[in-house]
Amino acid sequence: MINVMQPTLGKEELDALEKTFASNWIGKGKKVAEFEEIYAKHLGSTKDKVLSTNCCSEGLFSSMHLCDIKQDDEVILPTVSFIGAGNAVCAHGAKMVLCDVDSRSLNARACDIEKVITKKSKAILLLHFGGIPCEMDEIMKLAKAYNLKVIEDCAAGVCSSYKGKALGTFGDIGMWSFDAMKILVCGDGGMLHFNDSALRERAEKWLYFGLETKSGYENSVAQKWWEFDVSSFGHRAIMNDVTATIAIEQYKKLPMYMQKRKAVHDFYNDSLKGLDWLDLPLPIPDDCKTSYYFYHIQVKNGKRDELAAYLRKNDIYTTYRYFPLHRVPGYHAEGHFPNADYAADNTLCLPIHQSLTESELEYIADKIIKFGK
Repeated sequence: MINVMQPTLGKEELDALEKTFASNWIGKGKKVAEFEEIYAKHLGSTKDKVLSTNCCSEGLFSSMHLCDIKQDDEVILPTVSFIGAGNAVCAHGAKMVLCDVDSRSLNARACDIEKVITKKSKAILLLHFGGIPCEMDEIMKLAKAYNLKVIEDCAAGVCSSYKGKALGTFGDIGMWSFDAMKILVCGDGGMLHFNDSALRERAEKWLYFGLETKSGYENSVAQKWWEFDVSSFGHRAIMNDVTATIAIEQYKKLPMYMQKRKAVHDFYNDSLKGLDWLDLPLPIPDDCKTSYYFYHIQVKNGKRDELAAYLRKNDIYTTYRYFPLHRVPGYHAEGHFPNADYAADNTLCLPIHQSLTESELEYIADKIIKFGK
């Protein structure tokens, strides 16, 4: 089966892990600090604004507390969002207010968001679909006009940028995922960015039990280092040196990953451009960069499901991300979402990862072309 997503790991990660194991410390330590510093530089930011965590979903959940979202406050998010975003809002006791998206890019636009703003709106939880940048100038202008917090879900946007600025660094909080199906992988892990370094400091305490002072070996000041206090009833959601070690090695390979994923993207564009029953992804604006996390087509003849089944029968796995939250019965969502409904019924994500071979790509394209005949 040709996978729709697939990590690329090798000897470099194993050799680095051997050294970490030999250090006799695999918890949060020097490797985590090193990765945070590397990633801050990658974003064009500083280490005092970056903080690692155990997964991107924890960032979504914690963002509700860190942005002071209260019970019954309204949080706006596109209906085409990861389920973790919807759960984060609802579990916090806030009201999830969904907006529609652009039918082709699957990103929410400022005009979609503004339609659902009310006096109770407190934040926008924005998804950059597949690492494709949203229209951040318009959205940030809207957020400022209505005094709304902006939380950016950049889970798939490890190398994405908008007008020269990294995605995730526009809003109050941004977050990235390094789970097993992302581009830079470390098993599980995430990174958070804060435009306010004081908020980052607050987050650091929240993500480690709300501890005001460090206890144990890390406390080199107190005479009774086993004593501590808490400022909040926080979680334990930290990265460790094992996952950070893998992440550091993966980071070194990012330029190669981007080159290969772009090549896959360009191959599909060239091979499928003549099919009048398909819409291919919209071109990326010259002043933006994507991470090529998804390659999504839209089937115009009403046979998306048949195409997916045909490809799976021929050992090509495809999928649709993300199933709209307004169609999830458990959310009891309200609203009218024609663009998201169109996308949900006609969009298919094709295999795209840096390990795809030329012969596999030719096989995929050949099967899609034959299906349409």
